[in-house]
Amino acid sequence: MVEALVMMGGLGLVVGCGLAVASKIFYVYVDPKILAVEEALPGANCGGCGLPGCSANAEAIVMGRAAPNSCVAAGAEVAEAIARIMGVSIEAKEPDIARPGCYYGIDEADLKFVYAGVADCRAAVLHGGGMKVCRIGCVGLGTCARSCPFDAITMGPDGLPVVDEVRCTGCGTCERVCPKHIITLSSVTRRILKEYTTEECTTPCQRACPAGIDIREYILQVANGNPERAVQVIKERNPFPSVIGRICPRPCETECRRNFVDEAVAINFIKRYAGDTERERGRRILPFKAPDTGRRIAVVGGGVAGLSAAFFSARLGHLPTVYEAAEAPGGLLRTAIAAYRLPQEILDWDIDGVREMGVAIETRKTLGKDISVASLFETGFDAVLVASGGWDSRLARQGEIKLEQALPGVLLLVDFLKFADDDRLKEACRSDVIIAGGGGLALEAGKMCREQGAESVTVVFREPQEEVRVAPGDLEAAQERGVAVIFGTAVSRISGEGDRLVEVETTRLADGLVERREARTLIIAAGRTPELILTKRFPGSTEDGDGSTPSNETAWEGILPYKPPVFKGQVGMLAPGDPVTDFSAAIRAIGAGRRLAASVHQMMYGIGPALPENVLTPDADIQDVDHVENVASDPRRIMPLADSRELDQSVEIEKGFTPETASEEARRCLQCGLICYRRDDALSEERAVAVRS
Repeated sequence: MVEALVMMGGLGLVVGCGLAVASKIFYVYVDPKILAVEEALPGANCGGCGLPGCSANAEAIVMGRAAPNSCVAAGAEVAEAIARIMGVSIEAKEPDIARPGCYYGIDEADLKFVYAGVADCRAAVLHGGGMKVCRIGCVGLGTCARSCPFDAITMGPDGLPVVDEVRCTGCGTCERVCPKHIITLSSVTRRILKEYTTEECTTPCQRACPAGIDIREYILQVANGNPERAVQVIKERNPFPSVIGRICPRPCETECRRNFVDEAVAINFIKRYAGDTERERGRRILPFKAPDTGRRIAVVGGGVAGLSAAFFSARLGHLPTVYEAAEAPGGLLRTAIAAYRLPQEILDWDIDGVREMGVAIETRKTLGKDISVASLFETGFDAVLVASGGWDSRLARQGEIKLEQALPGVLLLVDFLKFADDDRLKEACRSDVIIAGGGGLALEAGKMCREQGAESVTVVFREPQEEVRVAPGDLEAAQERGVAVIFGTAVSRISGEGDRLVEVETTRLADGLVERREARTLIIAAGRTPELILTKRFPGSTEDGDGSTPSNETAWEGILPYKPPVFKGQVGMLAPGDPVTDFSAAIRAIGAGRRLAASVHQMMYGIGPALPENVLTPDADIQDVDHVENVASDPRRIMPLADSRELDQSVEIEKGFTPETASEEARRCLQCGLICYRRDDALSEERAVAVRS
């Protein structure tokens, strides 16, 4: 008995020692911060965060792969508790919500084959693309509805998903299981930042619109007698519906599928009708905004691009202030368009709508004269958006043309050549000078800078040497004067301190090599200052020009917003497609303003402004149609015009649609999808009878 006890005790001792050794060998350290975060989470393990349970989410939060408010099953108090554990602060988060993106269900679409496999959309897609001819459209088997952990999705009678906005938490489960990206998360921020991709069901008119307006939807609302909702849809991408409804060049109508039958839908006139209805009823209709972020943004330039950038920044939750040099905002719209096409009260109405969105506007404030980059940062702005235009804008002010230097150390080549005797330009040529583009004039300016004492002058051309147009011998003459010339390179970033330019970054286009060059002056061969985003870099950490004393001035850097999709892949200033003078079409300026606002928003949250890989471009391979069937001819409604007596009374030449005319014209819209469109059922039946007989 004693021996047995001794043996058992010895065995226990051996096992205990073994376990102790094993615990040392196989010990797994768990970060106490992860344990604290996991304890703060509700423990629902619903997977709504996109991770397998709360433990995985806690680890992702601590490792920086997920946000403190990533749990969709918890409220704001949990997010705040996690933020305290992490030692960070959180901003109010707008709700995400699932949003279907298909218009015609299985019953309304052409059938390709009868699918009798597993009742799961993913399986159907693997088996030849599902039940519809459209290889993009919803398969309709309800996998998203079955996967939703909150029972927020049901399948409607048309075979398309229906989202219960009260139940939906924006967890993204439906988005992850949908094999065709039909159902995706949506929010104000997502819609503003969004660029259309090849995976989406876009319409021809929408793809042609420089602002990317959801044309199909606002025309549907007008057809249904709801112009107020139409205005809200338009303002999702265009803050100037009444203005653009009068002056747009209408590229959308060129691509309208009704052209295959008769004439394009009067898309722009319908937009004007919706905007005019808002104004006549005197009740402002504004799109949704994200929660306030408290971040302040200064926008330099009160033209269409600047006002649009401020409008979309306000919708993203920021606090924008526009600084305009003229007496009133509006830019070229105010001075360059005849009143019979665009009355001043129409322009003022749309601009007042921008103000009501939360945009402050200060006039008679010129950057470089009344305000400066340094003063804006010193007064608490987080970023400065430059949309100041150029010579066209100055001419529009109808005053004396004077030398203006909006950005520290940045000049337009046209100014440099016109005001060569100005003392400020002579001072600008005392140190390092970089000239971007300009052909033979750039070489001439480079020689002038050297003659005035510039220590170094570098001319940067985007084009390879054989494509740069200069007179024979000019290149060699400039180089003999000490002007360095670089080909195939673009200016991609500028940096400065206070009101001084310090550095210019260039990118070699052939291989992407980035170089930083000291510079006190940058001369740009364009008629306007490029749109730029200026943000604080690292205050007080760079050196003065002599390399000896640290500066206490605010350090900043300026980068370009991402390019429009049509010019995807282009790098730096003066790229193909970049405007060299003020915009020729306001609708393109609106698109540029949104991209400016989207880019600075992404920068402030640590995301490099860039286009998605599968962004939709004009040469992208997508499904489309080259004809339509079973669509009855229906002539386009004509816009009534004012007669000579009415024009003498300073009224508009185009009088606008009545509600009846607008509704009739809106019903001509085929309500297209990617390859689907609304057919005439009666016509289809007539032709079917004719074939049978």
